[in-house]
Order: sequence, then structure tokens, then C-alpha cells
Amino acid sequence: MPSRHPRALGAPTALVALFTAGYLAPYLLPTVVGRLSAGLGLGPAQAGLVGSILLLGSACAGFTLAARVDRVGPRRAARLGLLAMVLGYGTAAATDSVAPVVLGAVVGGFGSGTSTAVAAAGIAGRPDPQRTSTLGLLSVSAAAGALYLTLPHLGGGHALPFAAIAAAAVLVWPVTAWLPAAGRSVRDAPSVAGPAPHRGSGAVLAGAVLLWSMAQNALWGVSGRIGLTQAGLSEVALGMVFAAALGAGLVGVTAAGALGSRLGRAVPVGAGTALIAGCVLLSSAARGPASFAAGEILWNALYPVVLSYLLGLAASLDPRGRWAVLVGSASSLGVACGPVTGSLLSEAAGYPGMGVALCALLLLTALPMTAVAHHTSGRPLVPGSVRRRGGAPTAVLAGTASATPPQVPQMGAPEQQVAEIAVAARPARATRSAFRLARPDGRD
Repeated sequence: MPSRHPRALGAPTALVALFTAGYLAPYLLPTVVGRLSAGLGLGPAQAGLVGSILLLGSACAGFTLAARVDRVGPRRAARLGLLAMVLGYGTAAATDSVAPVVLGAVVGGFGSGTSTAVAAAGIAGRPDPQRTSTLGLLSVSAAAGALYLTLPHLGGGHALPFAAIAAAAVLVWPVTAWLPAAGRSVRDAPSVAGPAPHRGSGAVLAGAVLLWSMAQNALWGVSGRIGLTQAGLSEVALGMVFAAALGAGLVGVTAAGALGSRLGRAVPVGAGTALIAGCVLLSSAARGPASFAAGEILWNALYPVVLSYLLGLAASLDPRGRWAVLVGSASSLGVACGPVTGSLLSEAAGYPGMGVALCALLLLTALPMTAVAHHTSGRPLVPGSVRRRGGAPTAVLAGTASATPPQVPQMGAPEQQVAEIAVAARPARATRSAFRLARPDGRD
């Protein structure tokens, strides 16, 4: 079917591009909040609140579109999201008044969330959702790292980061032609009516990811101020540290992609979150450039690794992508609460005290996320798949093996239709004759 071949190849590229555009605003959060504070004369808590409003719009879009991407059509929803990003972030970049900046941040944030929702739903329908999520994280880390290196040399003010995000949306627009116009996501996931499967595990995972994201982005939102005021870095040096940190994230995500599911998901999620908690302590208590850079680089090397496993875990809970979108939206909601949480905690307890509180919260979230990863590992996602496809051992293999052959049912594969075949009764004499032919001695 050569006519469908280009779209089949282009659809993963479109999903990765949408993922990059949607996640770019959270990745640029420190420079956005810092430049809002310096350029518009806002206090730290006020600038953090604007960043939270931006990401709250992103979370609202995800919750709104959780089960509606297929109904609206991936291509149409993606283009609406990109258009909202261009209009919203473009407006915020073009004005120096607080009210239009806030309004543009809300509209742009809703567009970012829409793009992320379309990408998450499509990625959940791919044969290997974790691999596609890893490619998306690689792409957004590279883009954000390049911007952190470039923006300090282009001048100050809040306009540049907002304009960069709007420009990314414009660049992604052409690849939306590779997305399906309507109906189903990129991979033909079954359109099963009713609630999403594994509601208990999905709800626990969404709640834990919300707190997990909030804790980390509370520090990420004030990292710029820690580097400038407590660690004594210049803005250019701070941009280099952030770029190096995102470069370490590229290495971490590449390693996670190579590792795949050899360790399962429970070990990377649990152990990775515990290590991240230690990095949060190191960064928040840093009194010099070396300790601050070490904490930020190690932290950002681990964060996308754990996030890729969490996104893959959410995608595995429902092949239609509903839990992937909801967990992604919960993450965006946590990210939205992060800047204001970090600002309030740092003002109340100082940066080291804030780090202790966030470290404790991360360790608490590691427990339910690890439990969900362990509990759902290898569970069949489609009712009846164990009965008709080889039983529990085959389902466990399908969910945990790093490279299973095509004959083994993959986790989340659509249920195969069972066709009834009518078999006519064979005459007794014909059966006996066939039996004689089958025996070498010719006896009955």
C-alpha cells in the first residue's frame, strides 16, 4: 500500500514535533519567570504566579481533551493548539503591559496543552510508546538547551522566550499534515466505549505524578534566582549551566532508550525519584557555582529518564491514550503549581528549607508510583487477551520483554476478532477411507 507509506513514516515525526512544541514552555520556565520579574517589575511570587497561570492553561487543555482527541480529529486539534500558541505567546511577546502578557500566557498555555494532548494520545497508540516518548524528550531537551545558550546573547526582556515558543509552533505546523484528519489516532487503537481501564492504578499514578511534577518544578521555577543570588552566577554563566543540564538530560534519555524495559519500570521510577530528591537538596543548598552546577546537571540528567518511564507507564494503561493524556495533564497541573509553590516556600523558609520540604515530598511520591509500576507490569490491557493468546506467562512477556517477536502479543494490542467457521459433517465412509490412507499398513 504505497500511498499510505509516507504518512505511516511521517506520523511519528509529527507526534515528536508536537510533543516538543507542547513541552517547550515548561522547559523554558526558569528564564520565562526570571525575565518576567526583571522586565515587567514583578516580584518573585508575582512572576511565579504568571508562570503558574501559563501552565495551568496547559493542564486545563489536557483535562478537556483527555477523551476527545479522536472525536475532534488529531490534525484539527493539533492545528488549533498551534494556532493558540502563536496567538497567545506572540501577544505576550509583543507587549510590556502585565494584563496582555497574562492573557497571552493563558491562551498560549492552552495551546501548549492541546499540542501535548494530541501527542500523548498518538504516542499511546504507537507500538512502542516509551520509545516515542523518549524521542520527544530528546527533541525538546535539545531545543531548550539551544535556546538557553542563545537567548542571553540576544538581549533581555520577556519577549524573546515567548517569541521563541511561538516560532516553534509555526515550525511544527507543516508536519501536522501527516496526522489523521479525524476518527482514530495514528495507530488504529480500538474505539471501545466506557471508562478507561485500570481506573485505580491510573488515578493513583495521576495524583502521584501531580505532586512529583510540582515538587521538581517548584525548584525549577526558582533555579534561576538561586543561581544568580545564592550561587553567584552571571546570567550568561547561568544559561550555560542550564544548557549543560539539558545536555545531560539528552544523555540520560538516550541511556533510558537504550536500556528500554530491561529493568522494568518500577526500578527506574523508584530509584530515579530517590536520586532526584538528593539532587534537589544539593541544588537548593548550593552556595557556589560548582555545587549548583553539579546539582542541576545531575538532576536534569535523571528527570527526563524517570519522566519517560512514567509516560510509558501511563500509555500502557490504555491503548486509546486516555490515561496518557490525563497523567500528562496532571503533570502539567503540578508544573503549573510549581513556580508559585517554590516562590512561597523559598520566601518562608529560604532556599535550603524549601529543598528539604521538596525532597521529603519526592520521597513520598516515589512509593505509590513504584507500586503502580510494579502492580501493572505485565498486566493484559484488553479483556480476554490472556484467555485467547496464551495465558498469563505470554502476557507478562508481552509487557516486560525489551524486544519480543511479532508473534507475541504486545501490551495494548487491539483485540482480534473471533470468526466462527462452520464445519460440515463428513460421511463416516469417507472418514474411514481417509484413515486407511493415513496408515502405512492399511489397517483400520
